[in-house]
Order: sequence, then C-alpha cells, then structure tokens
Amino acid sequence: MAGHVKDGRVYKPPLAATSVFGIANWIKDDFPDLLWPALVVAEQGNASVRQFVKWQKAMQKRLAHHREDAWVAEALDGRLSHLAALAMKFPDASGLVVGEADRHGLRSEGVRSALASYPYMPAPWLVGDIEFEPPKRSDLELIRAALLSVLRDGHREALIKCLRTWSTVQAGTFSSDSLTIDLLKNYPGDVANRAAADTAVRAMWGAHKAWIQNDDPNHFDRAIKWARVFWGANSMTSRCIRKRDNESSDNGPTEPADGEPDGQAPSSGRSDHAESTPMPEGGENLRRFTMDVLSSFVEALETAPAHLYENERQEVVSGLVARAGRDLIAVLGVPDLWCVEHGAHIGRMLVETKIYLHWMANQDPAIYKQFQEYGAGKAKLYARMAEELPDEARTDGFRESIDELQRLSHNHDVFDHRTVDTRDTFAEGKSIRQMADEADLLDFYRQAYSLSSGVAHSEWWSVETHAMEPCLNVLHGMHLIPSLSLDTGGNVELAMAWVNQLYSLARTALRILGTDEDAVTAAFAWITDSDDPSAPKADAG
Repeated sequence: MAGHVKDGRVYKPPLAATSVFGIANWIKDDFPDLLWPALVVAEQGNASVRQFVKWQKAMQKRLAHHREDAWVAEALDGRLSHLAALAMKFPDASGLVVGEADRHGLRSEGVRSALASYPYMPAPWLVGDIEFEPPKRSDLELIRAALLSVLRDGHREALIKCLRTWSTVQAGTFSSDSLTIDLLKNYPGDVANRAAADTAVRAMWGAHKAWIQNDDPNHFDRAIKWARVFWGANSMTSRCIRKRDNESSDNGPTEPADGEPDGQAPSSGRSDHAESTPMPEGGENLRRFTMDVLSSFVEALETAPAHLYENERQEVVSGLVARAGRDLIAVLGVPDLWCVEHGAHIGRMLVETKIYLHWMANQDPAIYKQFQEYGAGKAKLYARMAEELPDEARTDGFRESIDELQRLSHNHDVFDHRTVDTRDTFAEGKSIRQMADEADLLDFYRQAYSLSSGVAHSEWWSVETHAMEPCLNVLHGMHLIPSLSLDTGGNVELAMAWVNQLYSLARTALRILGTDEDAVTAAFAWITDSDDPSAPKADAG
C-alpha cells in the first residue's frame, strides 16, 4: 500500500485522504432532473441543443425586467427542479417557458408524453394538458434512448451539461481562465478540440455542482427527491433483465410488454444450474486420496509413542488437522463446491490451521491448554446464552443441546470454575494476522487467507462478483440484481491445491509433535517419492 495515507488500519489514496474529493453518480442523481433536454436531444439529435441555447436567450430577455440575470441564468440550465424554482419565484415564468419552448420546438408530443409518464415531476406544467398515465411503448423507447445515449456518448453528455455554461455566457456571468474560454469558444463546432472541450465541460459541471452543495447542502434536495420517484417508477413499469435472458431463447421475451407495469420476476425462479456438477476429469481420486492421507496421519499417531501425560499438544494439533481433513473430504464429494465462491471457507480454514500450527509451535507448550480452555469457556458462554431463550422458543431437544454445551465447557457441576474469555482469539485476543506475522507466514496470510476470508465474510466485492449481476434494463439505472446462475464449480486445480495443503498440514503436524519417523514412514509408505499429491493415485490401502 505504498503511496497511501494510513489512518489506523485504513489506507486511502492521497486525493481521497484530503476529504475534499468525492465520487457521485450523476446518472442516478442528476439525469432525471435533466430528463427534458435529454429526451429532446434523443428525439431530435445533437443539433437540438442549439434550440435550447436560443430558448435560454429568449427566456433571459423575457425575464430581464426582474433584474436577476445571474439567478435566472442558473435556473435555465435544463433542470426540471430549477424550472420549478423559477416558476415559484416568478409567477409569469411558467407560461414564458412553455411558450418559448414551443416556439423553438422543444416540447414535441413524444417528449411531453414521456415526461407525463412520471408522477410528481417537478414543473409538471411543462407537459401541458397531458395527464399522467403509465408509459406507452413509445415513451419507454424514447426514455431508454435518452438514457443510453448519455451513458455511451460522452459528447452528448457534455452537450447537456454545457447548457448551464451557455446560459451563463449569454447572461454575462460566466468566468474562467483564458485556456478554457479558448477551448469552448467554438464548441461544439470545433471538431479538432471537441474531445478536450467535452472533458472540460463535464469537469466544470461537476465542480460547479460541488461548489453549490458546499454553499448550500440542501440545494439539490428536490432534485434527489424527484430522482427517487423516477427510478422507483421505472422499477414498476419494466422488470429487471438478466444476461441469461438475452442469451437464451427458452426464457421468452427479454422484457415484458412495454407500458404494462408487471414488475414480475422471470417465469421460473429456479437456477439454471439445477443438477449437481458431474465429477470433473482429473478430480476422481482427490477424495479417496484425502481420506487415505487422513487415515495415514491417524495411523502414524496411533502407532508412535505419545506424550499422554501432557496430552494437550497432541490433542490440539491432531484435532485441528482432523477437522480440516473432515471438512475437505466432505467438500471433495461435491464438485459444485470446488470454486472460490462456495469453497472459500475451505481455503480459509486450511490457511488458518497452518498459521495456528506454526504459531503455537513457537510458543510455550502451555498455549495448547490455553487453546482448549478458551474453547471450553466459549461453550459455557453459548450454554448461558441459550438458557436465556424463553420457554416458548425452546424446541424438542433444546435441553439436550444445552447439556451438551455445558459438557463441552468442562465445568464442575457444583463449582463454577470455567473462565469465559470474550476476546477475539484464544491467544489473548491476538489476531490471526499477528500470529501469521510472528510465524513468518505473513505473505501466506495476505495472499491466501485474506481473499478467502473476504468471501467467507461476505465482503461486498465478493457478493458483487459471485451473487449479483447487472440488470440490463437501462431504465433501471444500471443497478445490480441477485444472480440466478450458480458457479459451476468443478475447479480441479483449486481442489488439488486444497488437497496439497492438507497433506502439508498432516506432515507438518507430525513434525511438530515429533512423531516417530519410522511410524510416519510406515503410515505413508503408499506414497512413493515419485508420487505427486497434486495428481494423486490412491491405492486400495
């Protein structure tokens, strides 16, 4: 994270750390407010912005008697919320806006019909005598075209955002440096400089909005309220579209009949991965191999001399490896789980186990007893928490569950001696990352554990990658929707990596315990020097 600014355990890029830098979604917040010019440009083409500029000039002239040129210029930037504010301040403004808009061809039947399909729109007088009704197919097509055009075309986006600049230029209130003025002097006619000018316009528009919000944090509240209505209405008039809807003709039409507010989900809520993935080639022997590894691990322990007086170390080490092996064996029987999404807990558990084994091996032997005591205390805590449930919430077998937790707490029936440690780990709260660092496994932790942990803990990047997909209905504003397509799993390379890690854990555990070499050799005799655990061939043994 070199070059970042550290704040506790948070690392920020220098610009973000200044706290004056912000990222906003102008499509979500501002496009609905600029819907009128966006619809006009989508219907008539980019040249129609010239008519908007002429409309601005005419409006400034018609409202000059109010002697508020600067305020009027800002109100004529194409925003519906600003038109509403203009009409509230000057009662004659609404009639003038409509009259001049008609004179410059900015209020076609199609534009007014599309605007009228939304309730609670600012400046509703702009649509004239058309009453609100759900959108027709033609309305949706025009709205969709308007939205797609500004998403795909940075020049069209700049043209719409430049309405504010052109209005202030005509009012004589625009100011900027000479380079910017030269760049915009012949915009958009100067094709050679158009791309640079587009960038400058978009940047100025965003900076100006931020400046307004800094001066008046509530300035765009009405626009945001209208944006919520806009997107909410779209959610009711057309359904979400998944990628698979476009790719499969079996799912019927990719959208419902436009203008019919069905809001229905796809005809079938079932996943398109309904049956289990067959055993992939190269993975047939992984489960058998892992069972043999775990069996040989236990055999080596049971045939070698053991320290039965101070038994905590062998119990903890062998217990951790056994748990890892059992989990892995279960997963290896289901190829669907051989992927990062569904198998992250396996990768995380294997890395965690390796760090535990290596870290505890470097501590005082009392750490193994401490590990067990910590777990017993947690069992006591869970039993007490379960006891708090009211009688009506206690199902059959509830008492037996509490009794089992109390047994696992290894507490005395009469004398309560069990300490409950609520710190995050058994190592006096020391994190697994700290353990990895002290065991010289920090790189291993960072490269293997962090990713799997992020998936296991449902960090948003993981949820977005594995469980969500973009809705392809542009009228829904590019939101994400739950994916109905499951990860196919069957990643043999990933499963092999898990198996290799368990094999390594087993041999490491035996080495930490100092298990008799002859017993280890005999137990693992079925694996020859030429065998590669990444491509195992298990015998019958």
